[in-house]
Amino acid sequence: MYQRYSKIILVWAIALQATLVAFNNLTDYGSNYEFVAHVLAMDTTFPNNKGMWRAIYSPTIHQLGYAIIIGCECLVAILCWIGGYKLFTRVNDRLQFHQVKGIASLGLTLGIILWFTGFITIGGEWFLMWQSEIWNGQQAAFRMVVILGMSIIYLNMAEPIEAPSMKAGHELH
Repeated sequence: MYQRYSKIILVWAIALQATLVAFNNLTDYGSNYEFVAHVLAMDTTFPNNKGMWRAIYSPTIHQLGYAIIIGCECLVAILCWIGGYKLFTRVNDRLQFHQVKGIASLGLTLGIILWFTGFITIGGEWFLMWQSEIWNGQQAAFRMVVILGMSIIYLNMAEPIEAPSMKAGHELH
């Protein structure tokens, strides 16, 4: 049973983190908008690199990209809050607990897609964010992917089956 509580707490911890990230992006919109704009414009990558044809200079596309990021962060938070709640309401029943893992797993998966595909793959490799000493979010994204990945594995691990208790005078053979 303690494993189930720890799984709920981890899902809610990720929900809280995603909530705070989205909150910060909404209440201090300009700070991370600059991050997105610089990554997409590739203006701090290595000088004269051969990938500059990929750069996007359109503020409209920058705004759209940032809106998608914030939307995903909000959805990760919502799915993890709801998923954690569903797990909490079924914590006393091993089978039902297992059956309601879907929403929490979906939230964790979306988080992996956002931080791995969005930041590490698209930002890091397509827009060469790894070349920037100023606007490089790959380490932070990697930390998130590791936390989310470990959490989704742990959430979906089968629980050990408890051994039946032995009553006085009865032995297991």
